[in-house]
Amino acid sequence: MAERRVNVGWAEGLHARPASIFVRAATASGVPITISKAGGNPVNAASMLAVLGLGAQGGEEIVLASDAEGAEAALDRLAKLVAEGLEELPETV
Repeated sequence: MAERRVNVGWAEGLHARPASIFVRAATASGVPITISKAGGNPVNAASMLAVLGLGAQGGEEIVLASDAEGAEAALDRLAKLVAEGLEELPETV
């Protein structure tokens, strides 16, 4: 299983707008991905309610994981988005 550990770059954490950006990017990846707090239970990264339910705060470590084909590239892109607190998914990653 491919996995990326990353600290949340959005000061407000994965709430409201950042969660929406993240969920859209996870859905657009076309790869089933889970997200969890370090040591926590993984949830579907494409579910807004599940992502909001994590309550991930700015600076907190999260784990992105997938065992699907194409997971490495998708996880790299999502990890960059989360770590840098970007407003949209980087096209060049």
